[in-house]
Amino acid sequence: MSMSKASVILTVIVLLLISSKEAASIQSGSRSILRAVSSENKAQVDYAVDLNSTNFDAVLRNTPAAHAIVEFFAHWCPACRNYKPQYEKVARLFNGPDAVHPGIALMTRVDCALKINNKLCDKFSVSHYPMLFWGPPSKFASGGWEPKEEKSEIHVIDDGRTAEMLLNWINKQLGSSYGLDDEKFENEHLPSNISDLGQIARAVYDVEEATFFAFEIILEHKMIKPHTRASLIKFLQLLVAHHPSKRCRKGSAEVLVNFDDLCPPDMWSPDKQEAVSDNKGMLGNFQICGKEVPRGYWMFCHGSKNDTRGFSCGLWVVLHSLSVRIEDGESQFAFTAVCDFINNFFICEECREHFYQMCSSVTAPFNTSRDFALWLWSTHNKVNERLMKEEASVGTGDPKFPKIIWPPKQLCSSCHLSSNQRENGFGQIDWNLNEVYKFLTGYYGKTLASLYKEKDRLGDEVTDGAIADLVASTNAVVVPVGAALAIALASCAFGALACYWRSQQKNRKYYHQLHSLKNI
Repeated sequence: MSMSKASVILTVIVLLLISSKEAASIQSGSRSILRAVSSENKAQVDYAVDLNSTNFDAVLRNTPAAHAIVEFFAHWCPACRNYKPQYEKVARLFNGPDAVHPGIALMTRVDCALKINNKLCDKFSVSHYPMLFWGPPSKFASGGWEPKEEKSEIHVIDDGRTAEMLLNWINKQLGSSYGLDDEKFENEHLPSNISDLGQIARAVYDVEEATFFAFEIILEHKMIKPHTRASLIKFLQLLVAHHPSKRCRKGSAEVLVNFDDLCPPDMWSPDKQEAVSDNKGMLGNFQICGKEVPRGYWMFCHGSKNDTRGFSCGLWVVLHSLSVRIEDGESQFAFTAVCDFINNFFICEECREHFYQMCSSVTAPFNTSRDFALWLWSTHNKVNERLMKEEASVGTGDPKFPKIIWPPKQLCSSCHLSSNQRENGFGQIDWNLNEVYKFLTGYYGKTLASLYKEKDRLGDEVTDGAIADLVASTNAVVVPVGAALAIALASCAFGALACYWRSQQKNRKYYHQLHSLKNI
């Protein structure tokens, strides 16, 4: 073979190798592009909540959101498929634990192409896809819509074909200025907490969240010990009688009834831990405020930064709400229950020690609920004053919610007689204590409960007879078996069980008398 032929063959081979590498590179690149597209599709999250006829009423009845949007669509509809990304852009702002503006509106969708939803879609006279409705969540639950219905609180959104148009429509309804580019913790309405009395009504959801997290922390850190069991039981008794949430009262009562089973003295022993998978004991599987809690976000206690407010704010609201619901005869019991609970179960050491130091400085027992409520209010302000100084020096405070002495004049002008308080929040205020107590009872009592009353979650109030028995029994012993049962059932019918409670107490006294005679 001549050199010229050999060079030609070699050149052809080189060209073939180059072309094959390029083809492989293109194919590899194509595969990588497909993988990228696929991974992007997998990373997409649906923020809107899919509903059907089995959960429609329950979800909308129990949502903490003030408003609801329901999109009726059909999965086979091309216009609906094209609209979904637009709807999701808006849903990102309002739905889920990472919502930018939580608690404002719940955005949902219902697929009318599914037979299970036929009657539901008929109830709302769905005439085209997609069809959007706006209204109070409770009005959707067990409700419907007719085209000629003039006084309905449910309205058709007729101008929401793009994300921008839909959000503009929402902004017009709310008088807000939300934007599609809003990021988390940029809620312009947050500062209204210190000027709008009605904002505290949103905290009804936070007290449930805070109650859940308090017990979650206790279990996570295995804080139920032989020497702390009594203080936890006393606090549970207080929650059963006076927690502002009916379902938290019910859950606390169930824990109290089954306390020895859920929290046996050896609950953290290796043998007990092998029986449970989450390392939290049997109580870890119990939902103290119901299956809908936790929700993953705060409403009234929502901070402007990730690490501010939240649980600590929610726990303070729980304590204040308890303080204004007790009777005079319970004031000392409530004081010791709260102090012992914080001392044994609040995990922030500096805060715990400061709080218990103020508890220890009380020299005389409380005789009235007013005295206890005002003491807790004063204690909270002392904590705020300490934190104001610390946060000012290190810059860790919430810029939109700086610590202040409570209540500010915007919320209760009659509470302030005079003040030499400087702009930084320090100084002395001359308080009208009668007005302060009046404010506390209204703010953490009726106003806090107003939203729950609308949704029938408060339940019946505790009768004086059951409360008297509760205090009498808990002053003597921590929780007799009969007492625990009476407390638990009392969350539904406190007055009817007062006689049963007394009979159990008499039986217990008789038992102790017999036991004492045997030991003589």
